[in-house]
Amino acid sequence: MPRLPLLTLLGALATGCGASHSHVALEDRALTDSPPPRTPPPAPKRSVVAEQPPTSPHDARAFLARYSTPASCETAARKLQATSRDDAWLALKLCSEAPGFTQLGAVLGSAWAEDLRVRPDAANLIARVVAQRGGSVDGELRLLHARKVPIFSLASAVAQPDTYRGRYVLLRAQVADQRSEGERPTLWLVEQGLQSVASRREVGIAYHTDTVTQASGDLGGRTAITGEGRVGGSIFTRESTTQSASERTYDNLSEETGREALGRLAAPDPFLETRRDYVILARFDGLRVTSGMTTDDEDEGPKIPVLTIVSYHLPQALAVY
Repeated sequence: MPRLPLLTLLGALATGCGASHSHVALEDRALTDSPPPRTPPPAPKRSVVAEQPPTSPHDARAFLARYSTPASCETAARKLQATSRDDAWLALKLCSEAPGFTQLGAVLGSAWAEDLRVRPDAANLIARVVAQRGGSVDGELRLLHARKVPIFSLASAVAQPDTYRGRYVLLRAQVADQRSEGERPTLWLVEQGLQSVASRREVGIAYHTDTVTQASGDLGGRTAITGEGRVGGSIFTRESTTQSASERTYDNLSEETGREALGRLAAPDPFLETRRDYVILARFDGLRVTSGMTTDDEDEGPKIPVLTIVSYHLPQALAVY
């Protein structure tokens, strides 16, 4: 009989030890084990559209069709510099030949500075853009000189012929006459400047009001002198009013500067019409004595600048600044 209580006691102790061991193990896991890592939610998928490279400028029609605006055309040409500066310059020339390209500020930017310095046709491209901006040569030359572009005015060349001999000059001029000296035709050029003239132009609908007023009446009575009688009369008035709205506009008118020059062409050009303004890029060859048409600068007599015409362009009607 005494063994039964002992076994019961041992069983109780064993049960207690097992319960205590289990309790400590649960507490240890809760305090020492790090929580299971949380799986981050999947990032939303973004649709990545690969930017297409610019169209090759060797296909001029496709390039201009894709970049139809002047700004986008110049931007696409600039991006081509990363792969080929020759292709980029070809693209820029295509842009400049399209109507409405007036991005002179972008052309004179740092991206094209090296090309403007070394490309032999850079001056011709600038002259074309100046013409498309309206042909205000004096104002555009100030912008060119701020960027150190070596294109100068006819006035500067005449004032210092030795300094500017062989350099580019840009002028707006009319062809007064065309003659042939040997195999090379010579143009008589009259330099033109632009003058802005203000005027008013009617806009919208004009209203015209015409008011007519007529009143009549008579008066009857008797007087000692005339006896019975009646007096009648009428009043007629007319008023006319016109209302309209107008706006102030400015037109660019060409006027002579007083400077003239002889321009030499490599061959006759039937498209150079007289009495029409052109933006002309030329190389300054010096001064020539007009009397006797000699080539000796030391002879006495009035002198006229002599130019070799490189290119000419028709200016647009309105200047763009």
